[in-house]
Amino acid sequence: MTNTWKDSIYLQREQLARILQDPLARLAERCAPAWGEREALNAVLLEGFPDIPHCSFLYCVGFDGVQICDDVGIEDGKPNLVPGHFGRDRSQRPYMKEAVPAWGFLLSDAYISLMKQRPSLTALQIVRSQRGAALGYLGADFDLRNLPTTAEIYEEPGDWRQIKGDPSIRGAVFQQCRIESPMDLNLDKGLAILEELLAHRGVFQCQIHFSSSQATIWTVQDPYRYRILDQEALADPDICLLYPPQPYPADALIPEQDIGRILIHLRSLRLADENIYLRMSSINIFNGMVSLTFSCDGSHYLRYDKFLGSDSPFEFVGG
Repeated sequence: MTNTWKDSIYLQREQLARILQDPLARLAERCAPAWGEREALNAVLLEGFPDIPHCSFLYCVGFDGVQICDDVGIEDGKPNLVPGHFGRDRSQRPYMKEAVPAWGFLLSDAYISLMKQRPSLTALQIVRSQRGAALGYLGADFDLRNLPTTAEIYEEPGDWRQIKGDPSIRGAVFQQCRIESPMDLNLDKGLAILEELLAHRGVFQCQIHFSSSQATIWTVQDPYRYRILDQEALADPDICLLYPPQPYPADALIPEQDIGRILIHLRSLRLADENIYLRMSSINIFNGMVSLTFSCDGSHYLRYDKFLGSDSPFEFVGG
């Protein structure tokens, strides 16, 4: 089963916690004898900073969220004191509002930092006295840019997803009707050109804007730049001469023979109804997905085989 993006984040955080928990626990033990003494805590954090991997700042706070020492960070490649944070009230920061688990270590949810306005997270480790009394927290801030990527890149799941659009558009859908666009007047020719580009000329993704009579395409030869085909280009088969013939990619999820079928079904959804009609669609042959945006501003994302299958959520007219 494919992980959701939340599953992937959980796995990533779990592995980061394994990296950070033991070093912070050891440093917290060293903080306990110096607790309540600003200069002594500063010295402990300066000495222990190199042992905390990927850390941006270290500090200690009481359970009230008030900082009892200075920040320790990196300056010119060396741990150094960062003035201006002693006595700072951190009680309203997101990480201070999360419940620390019973075992005394918390890796917070990501948040936007105050100083640099960048995605960050904080680890809190409870500091205990030799008798086991809880004294406060050792805090460690991490910039997400500095943390290692410990999980595989997230893959978009192929499940059918429906996303509602602007309520004001949905509410007025039956007060509007489809107005024939220039692309509608040459729809068969335009879709035949797109089939040629997708199946034989290196285009791996296209967005078809039926209402504004244009298509945006990406090619395997130059995948970081898009091209826009306007209504004139979509009515002229000579446009195919600009894109040299290419073998259909062996690792594409959409079979070559299904490209034409998808486009025929898109045509049906464009012309089937005067009130609820297709405004835009996209096809990506590598992730196998088709997206649909209708006049009601609702969007759907689903795998090509679900889109084409007998149990498709869409009814096709003349397809």
